[in-house]
Amino acid sequence: MAQYSNKSPWYRTREFSGYLDNINLRSVAAEPDDIFYEIEPQFNQRPDLLSYYLYGTTKLWWVFMQRNLDVISDPIFDFKVGTKIFVPKKSSLFAVLGL
Repeated sequence: MAQYSNKSPWYRTREFSGYLDNINLRSVAAEPDDIFYEIEPQFNQRPDLLSYYLYGTTKLWWVFMQRNLDVISDPIFDFKVGTKIFVPKKSSLFAVLGL
């Protein structure tokens, strides 16, 4: 396994001779307490800022893409004003990620 923190999307990706294998994406399953959220102007193409606002760290930007694969295929350019996504609650997400 690579030496990435459990906040990283590469956390479960294996490493061979100093090189990362194909990414082994972590899934973020739907939970009944997920929040339906419309991306606001201050977070346009900035999932890192929304991650900081909601979770206190910019490192969980990838969670929005993983939780909304049907809406977001590019984590930057598809993250635009007016897009409606599901956002995991902090307590639920941290429990799943072991934070």
